[in-house]
Amino acid sequence: MHGLQLWVALPEHARHGEPRFEHHPALPVPDGGGDGTVTVVVGELGGARSPACVHSPLLGAEVLLASGGHRRLPLDPGFEHAVLVMSGAARVAGVDLEPGALLYLGQGRTEAVVDAAGPARLFLLGGEPFDEPLVMWWNFVGRSHEEIAQARDDWMSGRRFGTVTGCEAEPLPAPEMPTVRLKARDRHGRTV
Repeated sequence: MHGLQLWVALPEHARHGEPRFEHHPALPVPDGGGDGTVTVVVGELGGARSPACVHSPLLGAEVLLASGGHRRLPLDPGFEHAVLVMSGAARVAGVDLEPGALLYLGQGRTEAVVDAAGPARLFLLGGEPFDEPLVMWWNFVGRSHEEIAQARDDWMSGRRFGTVTGCEAEPLPAPEMPTVRLKARDRHGRTV
């Protein structure tokens, strides 16, 4: 079993919406580009669009390659992209990667070439550059230290984040807030 949990920073117009869950048992698999299977989890790739709701242009796709697999992945040059190797080893855009490695491909590419000597599972991520400064701490993303502190308080008191039905376990407690003020950073890591 493989799992990948991703957190997406929502744009201002969507970030205060109600929590929700979507389940899509069938996801699109675009044709072409070489060996293996590509499943579009979110967004669009190679003309195939996922039914998952998004609030900004982004992409998430699973790439499965068998031994000796070769695949050309079409990329939107306006997006930033990265590839995560979940299992096996692969060569992506000329760089050899092992499981757990994340290769940042940047912006401006129209494709990424993926080769695998043995079976490999990768995840392609992409999206329009997110220009709003963010504060990220534990499982929370906000725009300021105060928003993160409020999110922690809401989490610990059972407000705002909804509940998971069918699970008897208590939610994980959030760690104590750090003793220093959290600072927002832009997408280049600069504090603002």
